Amino acid sequence: MKMKASDIRKMSSAELETKLGELKKDLFQLRLQHATNQLENPVRIAQVKRDIARVKTVIRELELAGQ
Repeated sequence: MKMKASDIRKMSSAELETKLGELKKDLFQLRLQHATNQLENPVRIAQVKRDIARVKTVIRELELAGQ
């Protein structure tokens, strides 16, 4: 499921860090499945990468706003 930027912006800083960790873990699992030819939906890798980018972008925006 694709995350929306508006949903990500509603999260607290701690929630964003937790979500980032979860997404990176998911990406690792997907890459592992892909390497062993067990991945059913290869598009999911790209979706998770984009979600990671969205979360990192919001984290960076919060960092810049805090300065």
